[in-house]
Amino acid sequence: MLNEKILFTSESVSEGHPDKVCDQIADAILDACIKEDPSSYVACECFVSTQFLLIGGEITTKAHVNYEEIARNVIKRIGYNNDELGFNYNTLTILNKIKEQSPDIRQGVSRNNELLQGAGDQGIMFGYASNESKDYMPLAISIANKLVQVATKKRKDGEFKHSRPDMKSQVTIDYTNKTPKIKTVLMSCQHEDNIDLNEFKQYIKEEIMIPVVKSFGLNTDFEVLINPTGKFVIGGPAGDTGLTGRKLIVDTYGGSARHGGGSFSGKDPSKVDRSAAYMARYMAKNLVASGICDRIEIQLSYAIGKAEPLSISLSTFKTSHYSDKKILSIIDKVFDCRPGVIIKNFSLTKPTFKYEDLATYGHFGRDDLNLPWEKLDKVTQIKELL
Repeated sequence: MLNEKILFTSESVSEGHPDKVCDQIADAILDACIKEDPSSYVACECFVSTQFLLIGGEITTKAHVNYEEIARNVIKRIGYNNDELGFNYNTLTILNKIKEQSPDIRQGVSRNNELLQGAGDQGIMFGYASNESKDYMPLAISIANKLVQVATKKRKDGEFKHSRPDMKSQVTIDYTNKTPKIKTVLMSCQHEDNIDLNEFKQYIKEEIMIPVVKSFGLNTDFEVLINPTGKFVIGGPAGDTGLTGRKLIVDTYGGSARHGGGSFSGKDPSKVDRSAAYMARYMAKNLVASGICDRIEIQLSYAIGKAEPLSISLSTFKTSHYSDKKILSIIDKVFDCRPGVIIKNFSLTKPTFKYEDLATYGHFGRDDLNLPWEKLDKVTQIKELL
C-alpha cells in the first residue's frame, strides 16, 4: 500500500513553460540593466497569455534598455516562432508598464558602503544541502531538472522530433529501504499535431528518461508516465497564462526544503529574496561538505534597510555530529550575511554568469554554470573550527 512506503516527489518545467518564459524575460532585462549600470535597482515582473506579454515592475537605472527587443529575443531563443503556437516572438503584442523604484525603498539600500548596505526588503530565506548527491542537492529535483534540460537540448538540436517548447517532468523516489530507488518518472511534452504518439513516447522513454536516470546511477525499472491525458498540442502561453515567480519550488529544492516566499527572477541582488537565498545555500553546502551533518536547512531573516540579519536558525534533521549551538558559532565566525558583503563576495552586480541562465533548471546545484554560491571554499576553515 502507498502509506507503507517512504516516497518523495519533485517536479520541474522546461524553458518553454509559460511561467518560465516570464522568469527568463525578467532576468534578461536584469542582465541588460546591470551590464551597463551595475548600480541598477530592478524589480521586473512579466505576464504572458495568447499572443500577449505584459512587462511591469519598478526599475531605476542609467542603462539604455530596449525592454521589448530583449523580450522578443528571449521568446525567439526559446522557440516560440510561429503563429500556430499561439505565441510568436515576431507578432505578439507587448505592453510595457515599467516605472521607477520608490525612493522610500531605495533610501534604505544605498550602496555607498557595502558593510552598511541594508536589505532591500524584509523577509525570510532558506538554504539547504544534503549529501545524498554529488552536488549536495536532493535527488528528485536534480533528476527532474535534468530531464527537461536534456529534452530541451534534444529539441533544439533537432533530435527530439515533433516536440515543442512546453515540457514538464516529475520524479518520485522511494526511500523505504534507505537506499533511494526511483519509483515513477513522469514527463509531459508538448508536440505537433497528427504525429505517431507511440513513437513519440518511446523516444522520450528510451532517449531521455533512461539515459538521464542512468547518469545518476539509479534503477531503470521505474514506472513510466508520458503525456497521461493523451495528446499535448496546445501549450505554452496559448495553453496557460504565465507569471514571474510562480515556480519557486522548481527554482530551489523541489520541496525538500522550505521556501521563504519571495521569488528570485527579475530582482537585482539588493533584494535579499535573491542574494540571501544564495548565501543560505552557500552556507548549507559548505557545512554539509565539511562533515558537520548529512542534511541542513538554514533560515535567514532581514528587515528593510538593516544590514545585519535579524535571525539565523537551522535544522539538521537529527543528522548532525555537533550541537546547533556549535554550528551557529561556526556560522558566526565563517559567514558574513550582510547584503552588501554577499553582493561583493559573489560579484552579483558584475556577475560571471547570466541571471537569465538561472531562470530555468534551478538556481542551485548547477554543474553547467560556475556559480559562486556553489563553491566549497569554506570547508577547510570550518573543519579547523571543529
